[in-house]
Amino acid sequence: MESTHTNSSVVEFELAGFPDLENYDTLLFVILLVIYLLILSANTIIFTIICATCHLHIPMYFFIATLAALEVFYTTVTMPRTLVDLLRRKKSISFSSCLLQIYFFHSLGISEACLLTVMAYDRYLAICTPLTYTTTMTTKFCFQLVLGCCTCGFLCPLPEILLTSWLPFCQHSYIDHIFCDFPPLISLACTDISINTVVDFSFHSVVILIPISLILFSYLKILKVTLMIKSSQGRQKAFSTCASHLTVVLTFFGTTSFMYMRLSWMGSVHYDRIIAVIYAFLIPLFNPIIYSLRNKDIRDLFTLKKKGGVFVWGFFSLRKHVSGPESKTTIT
Repeated sequence: MESTHTNSSVVEFELAGFPDLENYDTLLFVILLVIYLLILSANTIIFTIICATCHLHIPMYFFIATLAALEVFYTTVTMPRTLVDLLRRKKSISFSSCLLQIYFFHSLGISEACLLTVMAYDRYLAICTPLTYTTTMTTKFCFQLVLGCCTCGFLCPLPEILLTSWLPFCQHSYIDHIFCDFPPLISLACTDISINTVVDFSFHSVVILIPISLILFSYLKILKVTLMIKSSQGRQKAFSTCASHLTVVLTFFGTTSFMYMRLSWMGSVHYDRIIAVIYAFLIPLFNPIIYSLRNKDIRDLFTLKKKGGVFVWGFFSLRKHVSGPESKTTIT
C-alpha cells in the first residue's frame, strides 16, 4: 500500500475536456473566453459600484458585493485552465494540481452557499423584524457573517481532500470531465471506494441541504409576514426585494444538487459536463445580470450620467444602521 500511495503522489491525469466538440475547439475557446471576460467585468462592475456609492453601503449590498467577489475567484479556479486545455492536444494535470483545483472550487462554492443563506437571513430580519433590524445587522456583525461563511467554506472540504489524497491511483488515468472534481477523480482509484462514495454523498448532502433548509425557513417566515400586509403594493414591494435572491438560490442549488447528491456517477458523463458548464461558468455570469436587472438602485447607477467629480470610495465604512425602514423593504 505504501508503494502504491507513493505512485499516486506523482501520477498525472488527463482531462477529457469536450470530446464531442473537439472539432470546434477554437470556436468553443472564443465563446468561453467571452463568457469569462464578461464574468470578470460584470462582477467587478457590481463590486465597484457598491464600493463607490455611499447610499449602497447597507448590509444587503455588502453581501451582494461579497458574492460578486466570490464569483470572480470561483470561476477563475476552473475556467482559465479549461481555456488553455482547449488549445492543446494533451490536457494533462498533476495529482497535486488536481486536488488544489478541487479544494478551492469547493471551498469557494461552499462559501457562496453559506453567503446565500446569510442573505436570506438578512431579508428575513429586514421584513419580519424591521424595528430591530438596524441594531442587529451592524457593520461588525456583517463582517462576522462573511468571515464565518469563508471559514466554513475553506474548512469543510479538508476531510474529503485528505481522504482522496490517500487513495491509490495505479497508472496514468483519464478524468472524464472538463475539470477536476471529486466524483470523477474518486472513481479512478484502484481500490474499494465505497467509504469515499458515502463520505462524498454525505458531505455534499449536508452542505447543500442545510443551507436550502435555512433559506426555505427564512422565506416561509417572510411569506407569512408578507401575506399579512393589507396593501397589494406593500406585498409587491416585499416580494420584489427577495426575487433576485430567490432566482440565484434556485439556479445555484438546483444544478449543484443534481451533480453531487447521488451515489452513482457512471453513465451520465455527458449530462455532467452540461451541468458543470451551467454551475461553474454560466451562473457566475447570470448572477450580476439578475441583480442589476432586478435591482432599481443598481439600474439607476448604470444609467446615471456622471456630473463632475468622482465616486467616493467607502466600502469599509459600511454604516451600522440603515437610513430608514423604506430602504430595507423597497429596494427592488
